[in-house]
Amino acid sequence: MSLGMPESDWKAFRELRQVAVALERFCERVINDIRSLSSSPSKTFHERYLEVYRLLDRRDHDRARAFDDPRRSQATTQLAEMCTQGLLEPEELARFSSELAIVLSLSPKS
Repeated sequence: MSLGMPESDWKAFRELRQVAVALERFCERVINDIRSLSSSPSKTFHERYLEVYRLLDRRDHDRARAFDDPRRSQATTQLAEMCTQGLLEPEELARFSSELAIVLSLSPKS
């Protein structure tokens, strides 16, 4: 599907990336997780630092799968990753073709 992505879906994907709402949602979640980890009074500062470091390492890989190197051949995969991470709202998904919506609906949700 990704190699044969219709022009309308490719255009919607590019517009979605330009607005960067999904990326902002992702970053907001990570920042909130960092706040939570870093404010745990039952842990030492070093323990909190290590937890934040591990979180950022994991989440940066998640970000890369969803947002790095946008190409038409990878757009479906990246959209599926955004869906898996719960980063897209129904009205944003509604901009895509019914064929692509079916593929994206099969993405596991986190």
